[in-house]
Amino acid sequence: MSEANAEREPDRSRVHKVLDYAGLRRPKTARTGENVDQGTERRGDYGKTVARLHDDEREVGPLDAAENRRLLRIKLFGATGSILLLIGSLGTGQIPVLQNPVAGMRVLSLPSRMWSTALTLSIGGTIMLVVAWLLIGRFAVGRFSVEVLQGRSPERRMTRRQADRTLMLWIAPIIVAPPLLSKDIYSYLAQSAIAHRGMDPYVISPVRGLGVDHVLTRSVPNLWRDTPAPYGPLFLWIGKGITAVTGDNITAAVFAHRIVALVGIGLIVWALPRLARRCGVSSVAALWLGAMNPLVILHLVGGIHNEALMLGMMLVGIELCFRAVYGTERLRRPGSVWPSSAGWILIAGVAVISASAMVKVASMLALGFVGIALAQRWGAYLPALRHAPIRDWWQRSKRSVAALSASASFLAVVLIVVMVGISAGTGLGFGWTKTLSTGDIVRSWMSMPTLLSVTTGRIALALGLGDQTQAILEVGRPLGELVAVIFIVRWMLACLAGRLHPLGALGVSMATVVLFFPFVQAWYLLWAVIPLAAWATRPWFRITTIAVSAIIAIVVMPTSSNTSGVVLAQGLLAGVIMVAVMTALFFEDLPIHRWWRSRRRDAVPADDPDRR
Repeated sequence: MSEANAEREPDRSRVHKVLDYAGLRRPKTARTGENVDQGTERRGDYGKTVARLHDDEREVGPLDAAENRRLLRIKLFGATGSILLLIGSLGTGQIPVLQNPVAGMRVLSLPSRMWSTALTLSIGGTIMLVVAWLLIGRFAVGRFSVEVLQGRSPERRMTRRQADRTLMLWIAPIIVAPPLLSKDIYSYLAQSAIAHRGMDPYVISPVRGLGVDHVLTRSVPNLWRDTPAPYGPLFLWIGKGITAVTGDNITAAVFAHRIVALVGIGLIVWALPRLARRCGVSSVAALWLGAMNPLVILHLVGGIHNEALMLGMMLVGIELCFRAVYGTERLRRPGSVWPSSAGWILIAGVAVISASAMVKVASMLALGFVGIALAQRWGAYLPALRHAPIRDWWQRSKRSVAALSASASFLAVVLIVVMVGISAGTGLGFGWTKTLSTGDIVRSWMSMPTLLSVTTGRIALALGLGDQTQAILEVGRPLGELVAVIFIVRWMLACLAGRLHPLGALGVSMATVVLFFPFVQAWYLLWAVIPLAAWATRPWFRITTIAVSAIIAIVVMPTSSNTSGVVLAQGLLAGVIMVAVMTALFFEDLPIHRWWRSRRRDAVPADDPDRR
């Protein structure tokens, strides 16, 4: 081989690897000794690495008596954190500017007059809740160094009933707390009031629709006072109904919206274990990582964000669709064009997912993966589309193309019917399609394109090149969206190839959207975490998700723009000390614990088998 050919050979090898990875290289001929038909049906490597995030988990027995006692302590520790967070939120919560329900009350108004103390209680309560969630993970996914790190199932897990009761216990104090960590709820109220007055919330902002001095407008953050609503017509229709009942009573409206958020949490708790069992994952592990996640408690319940309803409806719709698609019953009645009972379940599932997109449009992505699952049932398969020789392409691919086309057409019809029905039926029209990018005004450090663009702009400013941040954002954000689309198409191909379960592919795609989205908030992480909790089990995913959820839950603090660094440092230090003291009281074997156990032992008759 000549020297020039030797230099070209590595380059050719790299090109071949890329083509093989993409599934685009022509199959080998008979001259190489490989059967052509085998080559045409070979899968390629789409999603091969991501597929390693999943492994089936075995079912295990319930906890023993000693583990149940430790579980009870952890449950009470987390509940104490929620109570401290409730008390602190009376000072650090997002209290409305007008109609403060605790103003003037002798005891309940104390936290608002002792802001540093309230900050300490809020930070300490949040840390306790996160620590309790981490500790109780021992009874859901196993010990970190033994089961989680090794990717093994634990010997015993808490029961589904114990998981549900723990979640309800931790949520209960937050239900009566003021809005936490975000003032988005006041935007919901103002936009709903605009719709209730017969105006278009997709054109008219709170300032123009209600007036700058209106009781609802006063509590809307300045950033959103003069922007139209970015939410779907179904959500604003629900808010319109709440306004019709509560009027301008902010406290009643806030609690009504929290009930809506709790309905969404209930839907998540209903669907997530069923999806987990369908994917061969422990339902308790999925609930712990998804529904019991501190981001859910703090932001979806505490912050009253409409993601709770969106995610709940999306997961319920997916479960209904999978029940029909993966069932044994035909989707149509024999000899008829009318759906069977399974077909109606499928239609209902697609309709529920479509309706969830009318709360927030991000959930529409789920329809793509439901469509792939349906097309697979009808015979679609990716290798026939990728590896077939050109002369045989149509003969090999026509069934897959027909199945994909039929699936896409079916989903499109249901989606259009639901969208048109909701948009027209609510009287809010299609203005929501023009306000989807309203959030672009937020420069969130959690968005990778925004972070890189803002950082580049700051560097340019420091080098004396002027402030080019906005110009860089206008290039960086669309570029990030393009990259996200490319990756999502890749996960769809991996799903069609059979390497990824549709639910896992959806979760990975949601993670891609969040990573490259122009603006990201802390609770957006749940778009990916909750679906993936029912599918991904391997150490890399669980360890990363646990760490990110815990860190973000603590880092996003209930501070205001005028909170000084000294006050924040004092509150953080005092909160950590408080958590250390509470940890010792709950988990250390102190004299008071030994005294209490001796009293209980003395109260039990000597012949009682429970006496220890």
